[in-house]
Amino acid sequence: MYDCIVIGGGHAGTEAALASARLQKNTILITGNLNMVSFMPCNPSIGGPAKGTVVREIDALGGEMGKNTDKTCLQMKMLNKSKGPAVRALRAQSDKVEYPKEMLRTLQSQDYLELLEAYVKELIVENKTVLGVRLEDGRELYSKTIIITTGTFMEAKILIGDTYKIEGPSKQKASIGLSQHLRDLGHQTFRLKTGTPPRVKRDSIDFSQMELSPGDDFAYQFSYEKEHLRVLDHEWPCYLIHTRPITHEIIQNNITKSAMYSGLVEGVGPRYCPSIEDKLVRFADKERHQLFIEPESAHLDEVYLQGFSTSMPIDIQEQMVHSLPGLENAVITKYAYAIEYDAIDARTLWPSLESKLIENLFFAGQVNGTSGYEEAAAQGLMAGINASRKMDHLDPLVLRRDEAYIGVLIDDLVTKGTKEPYRLLTSRAEFRLLLRHDNADLRLTDYGYQIGLISEDRYLAFQEKRSSVETTIERLKKEWITPTKEIQDYFEENDLTNLKGKISLYDLLKRPNITFDHIEKISGIHFELDYDVTEQVEINIKYAGYIDKSIKEANKLKKEENIKIPKDIDFNDVPNLALEARSKFNQIRPLTISQASRISGVNPSDIQMLLIYLKRRYET
Repeated sequence: MYDCIVIGGGHAGTEAALASARLQKNTILITGNLNMVSFMPCNPSIGGPAKGTVVREIDALGGEMGKNTDKTCLQMKMLNKSKGPAVRALRAQSDKVEYPKEMLRTLQSQDYLELLEAYVKELIVENKTVLGVRLEDGRELYSKTIIITTGTFMEAKILIGDTYKIEGPSKQKASIGLSQHLRDLGHQTFRLKTGTPPRVKRDSIDFSQMELSPGDDFAYQFSYEKEHLRVLDHEWPCYLIHTRPITHEIIQNNITKSAMYSGLVEGVGPRYCPSIEDKLVRFADKERHQLFIEPESAHLDEVYLQGFSTSMPIDIQEQMVHSLPGLENAVITKYAYAIEYDAIDARTLWPSLESKLIENLFFAGQVNGTSGYEEAAAQGLMAGINASRKMDHLDPLVLRRDEAYIGVLIDDLVTKGTKEPYRLLTSRAEFRLLLRHDNADLRLTDYGYQIGLISEDRYLAFQEKRSSVETTIERLKKEWITPTKEIQDYFEENDLTNLKGKISLYDLLKRPNITFDHIEKISGIHFELDYDVTEQVEINIKYAGYIDKSIKEANKLKKEENIKIPKDIDFNDVPNLALEARSKFNQIRPLTISQASRISGVNPSDIQMLLIYLKRRYET
């Protein structure tokens, strides 16, 4: 008897298994190929807008993705540096060979964790409670909790042109039968589609026709634990190109040969990462589309054509690739394809990611309708945490929308659902100024420590950082400077607005073009602080007004989050609800007034009726 069985070894599965095992639960991870754990079948990168912040949040809670990325990166870059802190995002090019190798080493060295290469045929369920799994070879394994993280493998189908194969990503075996089994248990499923571009032999490319897109000189990292950063012998650059008119002509002349437009595709594709043929149809007015040439691994003579996903036939792919600048003589090492798979309706899950239909059964990752490695890993971590907490008879960890992008992600899934591969965007977060890349540890490390995934040493280091930020801000309020000739000369030399009188360093740092480096040079004080501390101090001071406003708005949300709705409530007993609201409440079964108010089709009057009912029914 295990405490936890994790089905699937992708980014969600590895985080779920590690979280469960690190919380000293006897855990087994079942996957078809252990050499492919946390494999990257698509883009070999981690992070980007919103997603990069999620990786930092995973690390702050005690997850593994940030550490593994730092250990295996080829290039790091901070996106949107010239913009406000709410939209800045770290992105890494990862080594797709080293990433799964390093993750497997981590899994193999983890106490309380067993690894098994096998395929699960069905669940063992009695009285709407999951008890174990039945493998394809007939073996039965029993467990207190089960987490399904099958990614894009359930009923997976690879599509190229007018042909298809029953197959998972990178020629792996698809999971057949489990999807129908879940439907038999009451879970609704639907088809989704995603895709990947061709890979090209690096030595066959003429890079002189491309614009260099280097990484940053600064040694950024995802993990707050410093020892994991990989030091590279040399930078692995990316390159920027654009499609040509001939590229568009080839695609338009053959559009009906694409699996997507031939009628072969059933699933809904990702809106924010469309295939190149879909881009041409949806954005017909654009004369060109940008593409990035990205390294896949230090071990492979192969690059990734970011932005050139397609399901065209192989002969058309050849023409398309050879029409691009610098790729006229390119050798394609892997052809592009689309992949269809089954996902479940995440509205059948509680915010803990436990099934509302089958007790002790959790779901995480792309099986819940998301896209991206980062969203999957975040869900896996939360499912692993909450499965463990349920065994310990503790309340689940449910992050609010003002606390984490992970909270936004899960709330969107379980409250609104999705009909297309869900992708996190900064625009989805109404409190994005609070959910920044730089402050994930300040938001979530306390949770990670309380849960048991953050060590005592790391927590002490975190407390020192938090204290350093606070004491530095207070010191800046107390330190003043007067406009001496030397200081005014410095201002003029650096094109800064001169001082008109005595000013505190705190108020001086409020100025848009004044940095912490300026403060040290002007005041002559050497604070001797780490970059992440000075960054935090600078942002807190410069954006204090906006941050305070966001905090006040978030506090209103907290009040509604604190008004709980009992799990056993019968919404049919609530008088004067609109028919749509009653139907949605019965389907989604919100746990707080705040969650209920975010359900589409629910009006303020419905919330008012629900509040009146709760007060009369449960407070009398």
